[in-house]
Amino acid sequence: MRAPILAVLFLATSGCTWVHMAPGASAVRVAATAPSGCEKRGEVEVSVKHSVAFIERNQLRVREELETLARNEAPGLGADTVHPLAPPTAGSQRFAAWRCGG
Repeated sequence: MRAPILAVLFLATSGCTWVHMAPGASAVRVAATAPSGCEKRGEVEVSVKHSVAFIERNQLRVREELETLARNEAPGLGADTVHPLAPPTAGSQRFAAWRCGG
């Protein structure tokens, strides 16, 4: 009985997005590398649950949620662009925040 319950839990949580975009964050761009000609505004470290009941979550979903959290933090730093400083590790990731626009 426990295995079917865990399977349903896994399927239900693997499709969930637990992080929602904050106001102003939709205008923040995610760059693959450090942008040129921009002012660095700081760094943020964000984290999400990477496993539920010892079951690993979908890594693409975790990465998307980390990017969303970084975008949510950017407006508070006066930034309009973020880029990852390293790959995600155990549900955490550091991003640099940049102001590139006018």
